[in-house]
Amino acid sequence: MIRALLLNAFIFMFTIILCAFAILISVFDRNGKWIHSLIEVPWARVILRLSGIKVNAVGLENISAAKPLIFMSNHQSYFDIFTLFAFLPVNFKFIMKQELMKIPFFGFTMKRAAHIGIERNNPRKAVMSMNRAVRRINSGTSVLIFPEGTRSIDGRLLSFKRGGFSLALKSGCDIVPVAIRGSYRIVLKGSLKINKGCIDMFIGEPISVKEYTRKNVSQLMEKVREAMLRYLEDGS
Repeated sequence: MIRALLLNAFIFMFTIILCAFAILISVFDRNGKWIHSLIEVPWARVILRLSGIKVNAVGLENISAAKPLIFMSNHQSYFDIFTLFAFLPVNFKFIMKQELMKIPFFGFTMKRAAHIGIERNNPRKAVMSMNRAVRRINSGTSVLIFPEGTRSIDGRLLSFKRGGFSLALKSGCDIVPVAIRGSYRIVLKGSLKINKGCIDMFIGEPISVKEYTRKNVSQLMEKVREAMLRYLEDGS
């Protein structure tokens, strides 16, 4: 219990301190590249190490830094965020709910770090925010999306939302499926205890969206889902 309290207190304070540094750096870093390499990656690696979490990352050779990519990952725990920042070897930005951008201090830091908020409740604003995201991708920014839209509490893959796939079609950007396995055991829902353990992260081969349109986007969704399930089930 003492370990849990100390570890959670450290994560909170460490995050606040690095958010302050990120805001300072953002004055000179409008696209968030310095923040990613100097703040986000070290932040994630320190927390994983101190929490006793080992990450086994497979398929890094499938990532190319030569062009922007849309990473789509399943979501089991907030430790997924640390895992992705620490082990994806590219500068990427999260596509997140606009509501998260309204959290005091944290939301402002996310904006300054150039992460992208998507409005979901207002159709007109949703289209505008989606178009902004497309422009960011077309300018060379890789992004990461949790297509389930929420966390799975038992590790099983939930149904996908269409939003991320519409973004992929509009941008014409390849989708890289990412499967994270075992992170739901690190922090159980409703618990503050952070368990030591291992997280497996599998990075699949890029999936081209060129042959897909709005009419057959469900096929694209199924292809990405099948890739994630394959890695989650047998790791191959």
